[in-house]
Amino acid sequence: MKRKPIAIAAVVVLVGALGLFAVSRSFTGGLQLPRLGPECTVRADGEVTLDAVQMANAATITAVGLRRKMPERAVVVALATAFQESKLENLDSGDRDSVGLFQQRPSQGWGTPEKIQDPRYAANKFYSALKKVKGWKDMRVTDAAQKVQRSAYPNAYEKWADESEVLARALTGRATGAVECTVDSKPALRGAAAAAALAEVFTLDWGVEATAAELSWSVENPDSGWRYAHWLVSHAKTTGLERVRFADREWTAPDGKWQPVTGDRRVGNDTVVAEVFD
Repeated sequence: MKRKPIAIAAVVVLVGALGLFAVSRSFTGGLQLPRLGPECTVRADGEVTLDAVQMANAATITAVGLRRKMPERAVVVALATAFQESKLENLDSGDRDSVGLFQQRPSQGWGTPEKIQDPRYAANKFYSALKKVKGWKDMRVTDAAQKVQRSAYPNAYEKWADESEVLARALTGRATGAVECTVDSKPALRGAAAAAALAEVFTLDWGVEATAAELSWSVENPDSGWRYAHWLVSHAKTTGLERVRFADREWTAPDGKWQPVTGDRRVGNDTVVAEVFD
């Protein structure tokens, strides 16, 4: 993908200050300012760093798979595919008429451009197609993905397998306090607007009712709790989320870390609590 030049003097200063930090994943077409991430770090028997947009999309892809009761292996294949096709960004263009996270093509029956650019719709379509592939669970990641995508580069998905396995372990809840994202003190939303946005997106992804009046969810076990907790942190930047509490730990936006909590702020393994910026 070609990158249009930004003011040369500014770029030179920026490169010097950041030590040649790579911003290639920040460009989704047209002229955009580089994201100065990574804003999120995922540690689960490996480490992956993403910006907030990529992290939110990875969390949504995972939630859709879990909601469909797809195994973790399916989530790995889906994430690797989205890594390769769009760098986990919801693109509005691509090769020929391809759009969205998976670069699905309206002309090939994937749906209208508007539908494909809904991450939940796109992920659902991908999982539906994968489920129809005979023996996909026993295939290499790249072979399973290729059966769905029919790419001109059939082996390209494999290079994202390790990163996708790390993300899947964290986002399916098999790792504890594994997703850490830093959000500055100027959130996108505050108060009632933030709570409403968070509740709406949570319900869309998980199919579980959430209300702005009470941002807490009962869970059956630690794995399901960490699924929700990691999803919440992944969507923090766009929803105005300030803190998440679960299993006697707390994540806070400016710090971006999971820390032990004691006293009245403690929450056990049966409830996930979220709070937005006032």
